[in-house]
Amino acid sequence: MFPQRLKKLTTIFFLTLSLTACSLRAGPEAGATPTASSTPEPPTATPVPAAATVDGEIIPLAEYQAELARYKSAQAALAKTVSDADAARIVLDDIIAQTLLAQGARAAGLSITEAALQSRVDALVASLGGVEKLAAWQSAHGYDDASFRSALKRAAEAALMRDKIIADVPGTVEQVHARQILLYNETDAQRFLAQLAAGAKFDDLAASVDPVTRGDLGWFPQGYLLNTNLEAAAFALQPGQFSQIVPTEVGFHILYIVERGPHPLSPDALLVLQGRAVSDWVSQRRAQAVISVTAP
Repeated sequence: MFPQRLKKLTTIFFLTLSLTACSLRAGPEAGATPTASSTPEPPTATPVPAAATVDGEIIPLAEYQAELARYKSAQAALAKTVSDADAARIVLDDIIAQTLLAQGARAAGLSITEAALQSRVDALVASLGGVEKLAAWQSAHGYDDASFRSALKRAAEAALMRDKIIADVPGTVEQVHARQILLYNETDAQRFLAQLAAGAKFDDLAASVDPVTRGDLGWFPQGYLLNTNLEAAAFALQPGQFSQIVPTEVGFHILYIVERGPHPLSPDALLVLQGRAVSDWVSQRRAQAVISVTAP
């Protein structure tokens, strides 16, 4: 459009010069000097209001507000009370994490093309029952078509990066097969520890406390247990060794290592390690990124 307009203006300009030259030859105004009109500058795009920027990439304020409203609505439907400040932090952190993952996907050559994005939109239209239904959903949740497509593209690219990260988590890792004696006061724990030190069998003492499982915790890798102190105590031991007393919020533990070495992850442990891998990736990337938050 702009080159055509410039060409047209240039043609007019030269036509004006030709007409002026004719008047110079024909009439008494020969001393007048024509002035060329300047080409108008193209209009400057209006900046998109931003909730935050992540390494220069804008998170549009409209998308953030739409996600915040949707999150609050979902929490209300679950009868959960979340303060406005907490809701804003949770939603913004999630969008920033998505943006970092989407940027990682593009850097790894995993970006979503416009054709692939349109396929996702078409699938949503089909599942909702028509374009009008999708438009109604967008309107009800604070999206226009552009902001919805932007949010959908970011979410899709973030999912691709998550898949790449979790695919790198191995199915077999170093693990321990542990058992425990769990007691609910420290005096009893000290008594059991003294018996172990005197030569009592761990299996017998564990069975006296828990005759069903005999304190068997099964195999688990590092990064699986919620209590890091308990996990550290387990991985400090070799097979046949027992720990000192490890206090936690549920009681006083004495651990015993049955086996140790590379072992296939259980489905639950694999999910936990995959989740941690994604969380660690985002945390590391966030620490390196330049993030500016402008949302109230």
